[in-house]
Amino acid sequence: MSRIARLTTLALVLSAGALSAPHAQAEDAKLPPTLTLTAYDTGSSGFNIAVAVGKTLKDKQGSDVRVLPAGNDVARLTPLRANRAQASAMGIGGYFAQESVFEFAVKDWGPQPLRLILAAMDCNAISLGVAKDTGVREIKDLKGKRVGMVVGSPALNQNALAILAFGGVTRNDVKLVEFSSYGAMWKGMLNNEIDAATASNISGQVKEVETSPRGIIFPPTPWADKEGWARLHKIGPYFQPHKVTCGSGLPASGSAELPSYPYPIFMAYASQPADLIYNLAKAMIANYDAYRDAAPGAAGLEVKRQNLAWVLPYHEGTVRVLKEAGAWNLEHEAHNQKLLKRQETLANAWGAFLKSNPPEDKVAFTKGWSAARKAALTAAGMDPIFE
Repeated sequence: MSRIARLTTLALVLSAGALSAPHAQAEDAKLPPTLTLTAYDTGSSGFNIAVAVGKTLKDKQGSDVRVLPAGNDVARLTPLRANRAQASAMGIGGYFAQESVFEFAVKDWGPQPLRLILAAMDCNAISLGVAKDTGVREIKDLKGKRVGMVVGSPALNQNALAILAFGGVTRNDVKLVEFSSYGAMWKGMLNNEIDAATASNISGQVKEVETSPRGIIFPPTPWADKEGWARLHKIGPYFQPHKVTCGSGLPASGSAELPSYPYPIFMAYASQPADLIYNLAKAMIANYDAYRDAAPGAAGLEVKRQNLAWVLPYHEGTVRVLKEAGAWNLEHEAHNQKLLKRQETLANAWGAFLKSNPPEDKVAFTKGWSAARKAALTAAGMDPIFE
C-alpha cells in the first residue's frame, strides 16, 4: 500500500471517529459584502456546487458571491494569487500546485501555499467516462481509443493517465486528443471526437452525454484488483477506492467500485485572513442544510465527511471552526503540521533553486527544479511522490 493510500485509510478511520459536529450558528458568521470564487467550467459539478453554496450565502448571510468559471487549473488559481478572488472550488490541481509539478513546475509558479477550507466527498466517482457506443466495458479495452486531454489542466490529464494505468494501458497505447478546456473536451465526447474523458459522474456534461445517442459508462476499478490499484496509485496517489451509488454511467445494480477523491476542494491561499476563512467555513457548515440538495454532490461538504488527514493542509481559519465543531483532534493537528512542514520544505527548495541561476529554457528549468525538489524532500525524509 502506498504512503498516500495509507494516509487515506487513516483519514477515513479518524473521520469516522470524529465527534458529530454541533450546528454552528449562522448568525455568528460575518462575511464581507462580496466574495469571489473560481471553479471549473459552467455545468461541471464543481461549478454547480459553488453556485449552490454562493446562493445560500447570499440568502442567509447577505454576501454576494461571484463564481468565475475557468477552463484549467492555472486559470482557476491566477485570480487567487492576484487576490482578485478569495477562494476556489478546485480539483486535484490544487495539490499539484502545492507540489509544484506539471504545469506548476515553471518559473512563473513554483510551490503554492494553498490551504483547504472544506471539500466534498459524496456518493459519486471521479474517473474515466467512456462513450457506450465504443463497446468498451473494462479499462483495458481502451487500448487504441481516443482519450481527451485539457491543455493547462494537469488534474484532468493525470487523472486520465492514472485510470488508464489501472487497466495496464499507457499513454502510448491510446490517442491523446487535446482540448482548450474541460467543457470543450466534453463537447468533443458529444461530437464523437474522443471516446473517453475524465469527469465526476454527476457533472452536467456527463449527464448530457448519457442522454445522447452515444451514452456513457464508467468502467469499474474493482478493489480486489490490488495490482491495478497499485498502478493507479503510482500516478494518482490521491485517489481512494469508493463505492459509487449515484450519478451517470452506473450498471443496472445501481452501484460500482470506482475511484474518487474529494471534489470540489474549496481552498484558499495561506495569506487569506484567518477571520475571513473562519467565517466562510462557519457559514458553509451552519447553512449546510440549505444547500446540501441544491446541486448533485453538495451533500459531500458535510463536516463528518471531511477527510482530515489527506494531502493538503487545512487553513487555520477552518481549523478553528473544526475545533469548535468537535471534529478536530490531536492526530489531525499532527498530520496538518506535517503537511505545513512539507510546504515549507518545498518553498525553501524553490527559493534556493531560483538563486542557483537556473536555465531560462523551460524544459531545462523544469528538469532542474524536479531534481532539486526531489533532493530537498528526500533530505527532509519526505516522499517526493512525483519524480
